[in-house]
Amino acid sequence: MLDLPAEDRRLSPGTGWTREHWTAAADGLLRAAARYRSPRGGRLDLPGPPSRAGVVSDGLEGFARTFLLAALHASGTGDAGHLPAYVEGLRSGPVGVDADGRSALPGEDPDAWPLVGVDGPGGQPMVESASVALGLLLARGRTWDLLDDAEQDRLERWLRRCLHGDPAPNNWYFFPLTVAAALEELGRGDAATTRAVDRGHELAEGWYLGEGWYSDGDGRMVDHYVGWAMHLYPVLVAHLRGDRAVLDRLGPRLQEFLGTYARTFDADGAPLHQGRSLTYRAAAVAPVALGALTGWTPLPPGTSRRLVSGALRHFLDPAGPGRGVLEDGLLTLGWHGPHRATLQPYSGPASPYWLSKAFLGLLLPATDPLWTAVEEEPPSRGPDAVVPVAPVGWLVQTTREDGLVRVHNHGADHVAPGAADGGAPDPLYARWAYSTRTGPTPVRSAPDGTVRLVVRGRSSARRRIHPLGCGEGWAASWHRPVLDGPEPDGEGVDAGDGAGPRLPSARVESVVLARGRWEVRVHRLRGVPDGVAVVESGWAVAGPAVEDVVATTVPGAGGAPDGVLLRSGSLSGSLAPVRGWTSARAGRVPAGTAFGRWALVPELLARTPVDLLVSVASLTGGAGGDPPPRVEAARDAVVVRWADGTTTLALPEGDGPPRVEHGPA
Repeated sequence: MLDLPAEDRRLSPGTGWTREHWTAAADGLLRAAARYRSPRGGRLDLPGPPSRAGVVSDGLEGFARTFLLAALHASGTGDAGHLPAYVEGLRSGPVGVDADGRSALPGEDPDAWPLVGVDGPGGQPMVESASVALGLLLARGRTWDLLDDAEQDRLERWLRRCLHGDPAPNNWYFFPLTVAAALEELGRGDAATTRAVDRGHELAEGWYLGEGWYSDGDGRMVDHYVGWAMHLYPVLVAHLRGDRAVLDRLGPRLQEFLGTYARTFDADGAPLHQGRSLTYRAAAVAPVALGALTGWTPLPPGTSRRLVSGALRHFLDPAGPGRGVLEDGLLTLGWHGPHRATLQPYSGPASPYWLSKAFLGLLLPATDPLWTAVEEEPPSRGPDAVVPVAPVGWLVQTTREDGLVRVHNHGADHVAPGAADGGAPDPLYARWAYSTRTGPTPVRSAPDGTVRLVVRGRSSARRRIHPLGCGEGWAASWHRPVLDGPEPDGEGVDAGDGAGPRLPSARVESVVLARGRWEVRVHRLRGVPDGVAVVESGWAVAGPAVEDVVATTVPGAGGAPDGVLLRSGSLSGSLAPVRGWTSARAGRVPAGTAFGRWALVPELLARTPVDLLVSVASLTGGAGGDPPPRVEAARDAVVVRWADGTTTLALPEGDGPPRVEHGPA
């Protein structure tokens, strides 16, 4: 348990949390993790199932990620009480590297760090080297300067291996950049450090999508890494070095990014539940704190603190919306507590401690407006809004009544340009929409947020997304449906590239129109044979137990069959047919989601031939008293009559974007 001070609802009317809560949280997390130090402090071997990198690498991860937190705490508060043990770790960890940078250990040492590159390209030690380097940049006088010459040389040799390693083709290139920058600030720069810094900046230019958003590598790979990696490393390093040229170039991008990114946080503090590495949790607010730290932010200080404190409290406060995620004082692997489906193979017991990135605000003094301004409402508590993020293909939908955030995904797929356009669906990227209160259902469960074709018992997957446009209140894309896995009897069409069998020439074109809490979903099928079943699914509503998730019916539109309404507590999700659908049901998800142990998913069913499929969906955490829109659908056009206006959608004859026009009610 964390020993937190009393809440201050005068200064922080939304969260009750102040800077003192942040320092108390840092102290508590560091004290709990310190119980698992190796004999000389080189590793923190936290309990739990190991990652694919193994327990030695996991121990380095425990050291590096908590060292970053200890350095932020000491640099911001002046209290260096946690750092002496880490200094001992800086002495004992790199003992396995000789004068030529090679392994010098004949056997296992319980404190020794694995070397960057010894476990192949893209190994986990390269990731952790960046946290070690940031800790040195933040607290040089209390760490590096306390080492003798031989110890500094040995630590440099361990770090320097990062400069010559083979990073994964994404944000990992910022790890050598960070290490190189730290070595230069420590007086150990050379041509290799210059190359590493220049290479990182050059690659980032190729991954920049516009409006402040990056792809995490080639392709359309967008998730929280945009904030806690693509912006954080180059901007924070430039700030710590006083590099005005880099800040003047990258700062405006951070500022523009935060203008839309800030909208993706729920009024209850939750980040958007989408993408990998979600077990880092409140690390999602690192770019918000970075904007406040560097001055490159469009947000008032009270709004910034509302966002960062809201996210941290969401997860750490047992009385908060996330119900607390600590067990015996340690961060668990999951979201709201342990949750296996939230994890990736690289997730180990210390992985959640990249939550440390959220603590950047401690670098600002207690007198800074970030800590003294009265909290202001987050953007999700503003007027109802539907905001496009055109470079990404996202539509961010928020509602004032409940503060809930929904993001409609018509552009981010996490598929590399050269990868096969198929394979098993990734629930963290393949869904049509994500929210701050629902999570994707696990693989091999009834999927949420999909439109899938079912052929001989096998469902199609959406992998590569082809954006068709994104604008005021709408987003559109198309994809090729790929059947998951081989035919049970060995028959069928095999693409021969690992993508799995396909439906030749088939494509699904989709448009979402959104306003208030409502979504109108439109799908046109091309090249799909007759007799193929089609299933659309809506939001997965989860609860603690089966009796906590209730399914009822909701009327369809214009004589269409009834749809499905799901409720769990104050949260409800509905999906109702308008055109083309013939029946509805509630799919059962015994595995639940990150938000509850049991879940249901609303589903609509049809069978080809069908010219156009139209439905109305909703997700709300409020009373939801506003009536659904009236929808008129023809073969190539849809008219939606909202309570406060009209939207007309015209579908193109060819492959171009749809035409969307808004008018009065």
